[in-house]
Formats: sequence, C-alpha cells, structure tokens
Amino acid sequence: MQALYYVGPERLEMRETEELPLVEGESRVRIQATGICGSDLHAFHGHDPRRIPPLILGHEAAGEVVEGALKGKRVTMNPLIVCGDCDHCLEGRQNLCSNRTMIGMTRPGTFAETLTIPDHCLIELPDSLPAIAAALTEPAATALHAINRLERCLSRPLSEARVLVIGAGAVGLLTGLILRYKGVRHLELADTNPLRRQTAVKAGLTAFDPRERSLEEGVREAVFDCVGAAPTRDMAVRTVRTGGVIMHLGLQDNEGGLDVRAITLKEVTFLGAYTYTPTDLKATVDLLDSQALGPLDWVEIRALKDGADAFSQLVAGKTPAAKVVLVP
Repeated sequence: MQALYYVGPERLEMRETEELPLVEGESRVRIQATGICGSDLHAFHGHDPRRIPPLILGHEAAGEVVEGALKGKRVTMNPLIVCGDCDHCLEGRQNLCSNRTMIGMTRPGTFAETLTIPDHCLIELPDSLPAIAAALTEPAATALHAINRLERCLSRPLSEARVLVIGAGAVGLLTGLILRYKGVRHLELADTNPLRRQTAVKAGLTAFDPRERSLEEGVREAVFDCVGAAPTRDMAVRTVRTGGVIMHLGLQDNEGGLDVRAITLKEVTFLGAYTYTPTDLKATVDLLDSQALGPLDWVEIRALKDGADAFSQLVAGKTPAAKVVLVP
C-alpha cells in the first residue's frame, strides 16, 4: 500500500509499504479521508519525541472496514487505544488511561491507504454522514470535551457568557461553531492570520486580529486558548473576568505566560482538557450528522500523495483552510 511517512524533521515521503498482518480483536480499515492535525505539524517539525521516525502519522480519519468483525461498515475511529482496566477507564475517563497508546504515535497512523486498529476504537457512521465530514470527528470531539468541562465550572449558563476563543485553527474554529450551536450570543475568535480570520467569518463567526485591537481586560466569563503559547496564555489571563474560567487546549509551547498571581487574586478557574471520551466521539458523530455546525465548506481536500506540499502550505500559513483533509 501507499503511505505518507514522517522520516525526519520537516521531511515527509510517500512510500510503498506492506500492510500489517491482522491480529485477533482488530480490524483493517480502508481510509477514505484523514485530517492533518496540529500535533502532526508539531511532529513534522521534530518537536515531539514520542513520534519516532520513520512513522506514518495521522489519527483523524473515516473509512470502511475491509477485514474484521465490522467488515463492510463505514467507521470513524478513536485513535486512543486504552486498556479498559485502569481506574481512569473504569471511571469512564478513558482519555486518561494509564496505559494508553495511540495510532500515528506509537503505531502506524492514518496517512495511508489502510491501517489496523482494535475493534473497540471503531465508531459506526450513519449513511448520511460523508467521509470528509466524518474525518472531523476527532478534532470536533476535542472541542466538545473541552466545552463540556468548562461549562460545569461556570456560575451562570454558558449561553449567557461572554466568550473569547483564541486561535482559529481547526479546534478553535470547531470550538466556536459548537459554542454558537449551544446558544452563546457574545462570542469572538482572535487570530493573527488573516486567512484564518476570513475562514471564520465565512463560517458565520466574528473574528479579529488581537494585534490591531485593544482588548477589554477582565470582561470574559470564559476564554478558550486553542493555541497554547506564552502570548495567548497571557491574553487569556488578562481578558478573563474575576471568577471566570480559562480552558487551555493548545500545546504550542510551555514557555511561561501564565500569571498565577492574577489567577489567584481573580479567583480564576484554569482548566486543561485532553482529547475526548468514547461518549464525546459518539456525540460528535451525531452533531456532525445533524449539520448543526453548518456547511463544512472551509475544509480543504488534498490527495494523500500531495500531503508533503499540504504540510508546507500549512506551516507557511498560506492556506485559509482551518482543516486540510487528505484522500488516499
């Protein structure tokens, strides 16, 4: 089969490779659509020691089972492979599994014509949900999981909150679209990339450049940092109101920017969110199938063989697409 390999920092190659043999309890999925995640870009730069080249990256996908118990079924997948026995799994928090592994990290990922994956990771798709839309399940579930965590910490209903989303990449844009679906009326996205802002506006959201506008400090009940860099953490702390909530989703760097004195004096709740649970993924499939997030025409579709060029364009900020989906 053909697969796109990460072979070293900022180096990707299409290679012919053998399919892995199928083992008991697993299925082989023919990939129909697979998204490029920010963590794939992080690995591409050589900044993720967990992803050791040569490796097939990719973990956001939809396809059809061609071998295994669900043969013939259309599926998306939970890229986290969990043990089911640790305390976190038994509590229903499988995303925190003490023994988790992951496709596209510890085993071959979805930037290929097929992959093998445990059956418990597969989620059946309704016939009405196209593969391109279904490939957004993973990033949209990340956003939904974070929103649900933050919502439990608010003193008033989420729909009444003034909300700022920092970053209009895939997770930021999907966070904004889900918040709109949940009835949030006072919602803005901040992003320095004009192409990303145009995409957010096209999707029906309000977006601005934080470098060109004086931000009101201490007025937002909820702030989502979908970048995770020192300047965006600083922005989140400055703009959140007393008693508000910050959700930290991005993982761009770990170089400060967090004013813990302000967090303490303002009694701010600072949260992190890691991926999603199986329940989040299933809820997201329903959400996408209902078209509650509007038309997904902001997704850019590329051939898998053009994946290296897609990575280069994303790194250079030359594409307006919040999400690039590769099709084998």
